[in-house]
Amino acid sequence: TSETGGLIMKLNANALGLAFAFTTAALWTICSLIVLALPQMSMTMSGYMMHTEFTNLQWSMHFIGFVLGLFIWSVIAGVIGRMIAVVYNRIV
Repeated sequence: TSETGGLIMKLNANALGLAFAFTTAALWTICSLIVLALPQMSMTMSGYMMHTEFTNLQWSMHFIGFVLGLFIWSVIAGVIGRMIAVVYNRIV
């Protein structure tokens, strides 16, 4: 704008939504691989992050659970990313 001397950039809502979805899918996959490779350390770290004791619990890692989690979290992240872009574009 002329007042600030800079440009106000609009975000492409669909592109940002897809970026959120793909990033979340990658992180979900990496997290799942870490749980498979280091289940006890992952359980301990999860407990620390949620202020909970998970000592007597165990992971339930099944392929269908991985796929459903991947899909659900990616869709949620995509919707959130798109919403952020829409709100941002209305504010600017």
